[in-house]
Amino acid sequence: MAIRTDHRFARPGTGPRRKRAALPAVVLIGTLSGTLALSACADPGASAAGPPATTAARNGVVYNTSPDQQPIRAEKDTALAAEVPALIGKDGKLTVATTAGAIPLSFHATDDKTPIGVEVDLAQLVADKLGLDLDVQVTSWENWPLKTQSGDFEAVFSNVGINAARVKLFDFSSYRAAYMGFEAKKSSSYNIKGSDDISGLKISVGSGTNQEKILIAWNKELEAKGKAPAALQYYSSDADTILALSSGRTDLNLAPYPSVTYRENTRDDLKVVGKVNAGWPSETLVAATTLKGNGLAPAITDALNSAIKDGSYAKVLDRWGLSEEALPESKTVTEANFGNGPAGKTP
Repeated sequence: MAIRTDHRFARPGTGPRRKRAALPAVVLIGTLSGTLALSACADPGASAAGPPATTAARNGVVYNTSPDQQPIRAEKDTALAAEVPALIGKDGKLTVATTAGAIPLSFHATDDKTPIGVEVDLAQLVADKLGLDLDVQVTSWENWPLKTQSGDFEAVFSNVGINAARVKLFDFSSYRAAYMGFEAKKSSSYNIKGSDDISGLKISVGSGTNQEKILIAWNKELEAKGKAPAALQYYSSDADTILALSSGRTDLNLAPYPSVTYRENTRDDLKVVGKVNAGWPSETLVAATTLKGNGLAPAITDALNSAIKDGSYAKVLDRWGLSEEALPESKTVTEANFGNGPAGKTP
């Protein structure tokens, strides 16, 4: 079942909306799933450990993990607001789903109930530009596709990558580069560039994610060469995954690049040892996800481009140490144009 927590952020100049109490988190143990294509790229994690309210990282970023975020805001753009489909805009809010799984993407603040992170901040900019209140719904990774199709969510900002299976059901507005990172103990000498480099290793990975899809494909390559495949291991939470890695029970962890670089810069025992595009063997992008054909994606794309132009987009990414994943332009990707650009393009 979904983990739903309402967090509505009022437009500048309006009063706060009432918040409903958070429900306790439910963690599902990962298993191989037939929904791989839809739920891939990539669940940031099942949970995030409660960190100090402020963390100064070696990359120069000071991460504020308290509920007092004071996020970067934008003013309503009347022309952009007019692009919002009437059926979606009639209640005055933009209902956005996120999984609140891992720093710095989307996670719970130190109060264990307020969703924060780069995904929430970008959603806030879009809502502001469109003249809507942001209504953040925390859900499980497995449930966002069905909940979006049912109309419970109007958009998803949760490190969702564009792929061939998804464009049959959803439209997209790109907003970040999409990479996965291999992380290992700092004392290791791994340098992961392809399938040969993971032969015989124990690798933790999230079930039903693009990183799992990549590793399964790499294992097939290894088996075709007569080499030992990697042993994939699944854990029910981000904390358990990192504990296994740091204690030596696994050799590598493959996770969203922003999360592994965050740990590299805030811990003394882990480092990044490889990077791969989340759409391997093709290229893909992270994008806001909306129901196919409902007309919302072009409005979100235009709002993102407005934020790129006025600099607020760059400020959000810089705030979370993700400037290197910035895009020069947001584009609407649908089934009709999928594969004509970076999203879905085979190098």
